[in-house]
Amino acid sequence: MISLGIESTAHTFGCGIISDKGKIYANVTDAYRTESGGIHPSEARKHHENAKDKVAEDALGIANLKLSDIDLISFSQGPGLSPCLLVGMAKAKELAKKLNVPLVGVNHCIAHLEIGKLMTKAKDPVLLYPSGANTQIIAYEAGKYRVFGETLDQGVGNFIDSFARYIGLGFPGGPKIEKLALDGKNYIELPYVVKGMDVSFSGILTNLKQKYGSKKYPVEDLAFSLQETVFAMLVEVSERAMAHTGKKELVLGGGVACNKRLQQMCRIMCEERNAKFSVPPNEVLVDNGLMIAWLGIVQRKQAAKNYDRIDIRPYERTDDVLVDWR
Repeated sequence: MISLGIESTAHTFGCGIISDKGKIYANVTDAYRTESGGIHPSEARKHHENAKDKVAEDALGIANLKLSDIDLISFSQGPGLSPCLLVGMAKAKELAKKLNVPLVGVNHCIAHLEIGKLMTKAKDPVLLYPSGANTQIIAYEAGKYRVFGETLDQGVGNFIDSFARYIGLGFPGGPKIEKLALDGKNYIELPYVVKGMDVSFSGILTNLKQKYGSKKYPVEDLAFSLQETVFAMLVEVSERAMAHTGKKELVLGGGVACNKRLQQMCRIMCEERNAKFSVPPNEVLVDNGLMIAWLGIVQRKQAAKNYDRIDIRPYERTDDVLVDWR
């Protein structure tokens, strides 16, 4: 079986193709970016409308496959921005109807976990999932992927992007903050906000803005301190989840997981716990269609041809989904 998956939850329109044996044929993305400001849903929707056909055609070309070779279509049903999700769903339905093949909508967050398991060979991991809109610590227990900790306000990626915009950087700001942090020499104390198993970033953002506005601190030191503080928070709650569940594996997923300092801190923690740390390639850490295609295969029993009854689920949580494939 060969699955074609479409991702369109936020800034990225992606198309991935993979077989039920885990053979990767293609993973093509086209991301909406700005020189200043953040993501504008209506503009991101326009980007996706303009990109969708070419991304799908490029994926098939790279895979050296015909559209008729595809047996299953999957798309990211949620969570995400409704205008963006609708573009992906429309393209998925268009292809499924043209081929007369089953269609399945899948959860974006769970897709990060399942592609991470596939790529790293992890068996039963805790997933640290830091991305733009999402920050969760997830593990499988009793029929669902349970959220053992999460952000109480904004996702860590949006938090980093917000500070990047404030100091004049474009979107996405994460890679630029990471580069600035490499030149940071002094740690500046920031609020450390862990509440049980949950984290919060809004107060840290306010504090960073105040410090930047005072002109007393080099921006490189602020970027360095941001990473050291926030990543320590994420590692702490991840370790606590591992201790609580008794699991011995940690897998990263989500765009912020591309950050080398976060990876290093997670690796150190796992080494100290005699646990296995795994991080898949960057191309599947960021939003992508391959993870959607793979989760489509995993959930293929739920696929159907009643296309008109399938809809987006922009507010669907990770723990809303019944995991009946394990």
